[in-house]
Amino acid sequence: MSHFNESSGYCNATLKSFVYNLTSSYADQRNEATMVATSVVMFALATLFFNLNLFSRLSDISAILNPSVRLFLSTSLSLFLPVMSYLFSEAKNQGATTATGAAGTELSLRARVILMWMLLVELLRKKVEAILVGGTQGYSGTIERAARIAWLGYLVFYNLRSAGKKALYGIFWVLAAAKLVQRFVTLELAKRSFAYGKNPTLVASYMAQILKEEEEEDDGGGGSSDLLKRCNYVVAGEEDLEKKAGPDGYDLEHDALKEAVARDDSTVVTVGKIWKLAESDELLGKDPRLKRLCLSMALFKLLRRRLEDFPITGAETRNCYKLIFRGLICEDEAPAGSGGGDTASATAAGAIALFQVFDSEVQFLCEYYHSVHPVVLASPFFFLANYILFPIVVWAFCLLTIILCSHGDVRYAFQSLRADNYAISFGLMKMTGCILAKIGSSPQNLFSTVDTSITILLLLSFAYEEVWEFVVFLLSNWFMASLLCSYASTPRWRESPLLSGIIRRILWVRNMLSQHTVSFKQVSMLWFPFCRLSSALPTKAVPVEAKKAIVTRLASAAAGSAPLSNGRSVVRSDTELSWACGSSAGGIAEVILTWHIATALLEAKHPLPRKTKPGADREVAMALSRYCAYLVAFHPELLPDDKDGTERVYKETQEELKKEMGCFWYYCSGVDARATKLMEIQGRDKAAAATTTAAAAALRKGAKLGKALMDRHDAAADDVWRLLAKLWTEVVTYAAPTSSELHVKAHKEALAQGGEFITVLWALTTHTGIARGTPAAACV
Repeated sequence: MSHFNESSGYCNATLKSFVYNLTSSYADQRNEATMVATSVVMFALATLFFNLNLFSRLSDISAILNPSVRLFLSTSLSLFLPVMSYLFSEAKNQGATTATGAAGTELSLRARVILMWMLLVELLRKKVEAILVGGTQGYSGTIERAARIAWLGYLVFYNLRSAGKKALYGIFWVLAAAKLVQRFVTLELAKRSFAYGKNPTLVASYMAQILKEEEEEDDGGGGSSDLLKRCNYVVAGEEDLEKKAGPDGYDLEHDALKEAVARDDSTVVTVGKIWKLAESDELLGKDPRLKRLCLSMALFKLLRRRLEDFPITGAETRNCYKLIFRGLICEDEAPAGSGGGDTASATAAGAIALFQVFDSEVQFLCEYYHSVHPVVLASPFFFLANYILFPIVVWAFCLLTIILCSHGDVRYAFQSLRADNYAISFGLMKMTGCILAKIGSSPQNLFSTVDTSITILLLLSFAYEEVWEFVVFLLSNWFMASLLCSYASTPRWRESPLLSGIIRRILWVRNMLSQHTVSFKQVSMLWFPFCRLSSALPTKAVPVEAKKAIVTRLASAAAGSAPLSNGRSVVRSDTELSWACGSSAGGIAEVILTWHIATALLEAKHPLPRKTKPGADREVAMALSRYCAYLVAFHPELLPDDKDGTERVYKETQEELKKEMGCFWYYCSGVDARATKLMEIQGRDKAAAATTTAAAAALRKGAKLGKALMDRHDAAADDVWRLLAKLWTEVVTYAAPTSSELHVKAHKEALAQGGEFITVLWALTTHTGIARGTPAAACV
């Protein structure tokens, strides 16, 4: 690397002077600790931003940021500007005292580096701020962001002296200010739009009127496909309906509404229009997931009302019950005109279709309330305005800033932009190379390399974030649903090879990427107890057989033939097992933990040979058992019982297990040792379950129940696992419905983490009117 030392070579004398100025700031011993700490903290923050943008998203096309990461970044960034402003002031004053001239002195290099960090972090700050289209949020956040932008503008335009430096920093400030204005304008327009902010009120009025007309005209005929073709749930375009505000919502003009719903070229797109078009259109008919995505969008608009305190009427639940259980899950196997009817059992195709629809609906809800990208506003018009016209306007302002910083001299403006900024004239990588050439000669060179690396990482993170936002927008379900609605409502789109080709290319890219699957977390009382974070737990795709069993059970409950229970209905006639569902002292949490421990013991004592695939019933029982245990341990607020009571049962069960095993073995033993200890407890004290508290009894009851299941396993293993699969299906469906506002709020809060599987079931039961019934009935 000797060529770095040649003044006329790669690292010339001018660049050497710049590098010397960059490293000399660390030579001052007075502020050495502060400057080193600043560089280390900024390097950690820049690395975190870079990793979040790159590695955490390569396999996940999502507009939602992990809430824990968002909280950490929000807390860190709330302190960032005040701290960095102080350090900027210190660096500025230090540079002024060492400068030879007092008046018109340029900012020190260290101060300019800190100012660049402040601008780049402000540009990256948007990735931790959710885009709330609806709601009643005020303007405090916008005012705070505007104050930050104004302060940064003051630092840039009143502290930098040379025209080139002021222009470069001014460009980044214009970008930050433009992002603020862009977000404020789009959100204000969206909040006042009937397509977004005011949509729940409009959809409530639309559904009331459309269902009233359907009930008057319903002849009860037609097959499963006909039910979907007649479905008038609105997917898009409802904001264009003629409406007038009234005391009970909006009054929709009857004839105009009827015409808008009936006309094929109307901007109002319904589920029925999509299903009819799919029969004759190659694009929609080729992939049934596309029409199901439109159904998910329509159901999202209906369920959003429930989360915003709009009631769902009985007429709507009855209509949705027929649409789902007589239409959607029967569509693949029942030919048109066959009558459909209630299904005694769901097929795999029907169950997969149903869960695809409701999982996509929950994902729509998650992104609506917690997206950090503007996917909620996705439409062809927004794409044109936000990603084509807006960048053109912003870059025009950047050019204007460059010219104004040079007092209108265009030629001098661009000459000074290059001459006054070494990062442009020589390049960041070349500067880094000059510093690296002497990195071992002094600590100052090392920390200067860190500073340069921070700037590069922040620049790369910003560039990647902008590109990624564009990719997420194009590949989002929101944009695809909007494209499909425009395609369905505009004959010109369907006739245009160009527009149809664009949609096909986007679909091809979406299909090439990993698809979102319906999955849930898994945990076991017999596993290693150190895992306290739900994000570290293993995730398992919901087995197809579990989907079939759940859909079949909910269909029978919706039809009123078999009310949901806490599992007692499955073992009612079995006196050796029914006691495990009979106690009400510990509620559903005790039932879950008792049967979970028993299921885990049975699995541990009768393991499968390696590389042997478990049977369908065994897989369903183990997966649902571990998920229900996860709900008790990590999301008790989503279960039907009181949260504090559920937490108490789980805590006392853990403490009982720890007491029996001893502190050391509790943390150091494996699954086999825990299972053996539980069997010892069962054999040592068979009467203990009747003499201890209900919560702590879950451990002993589980051991006793596990022994009873093991006694049956050798003679009838398949029957035992079949019974457990039915019981866990009963338990998880029993836990899903809720009418409590507290539990509805809990499901809404769970959307921040991407939604839970039980939230998908809650959405299904809410739409179709499935309820648990009275507590007494649950134990029958």
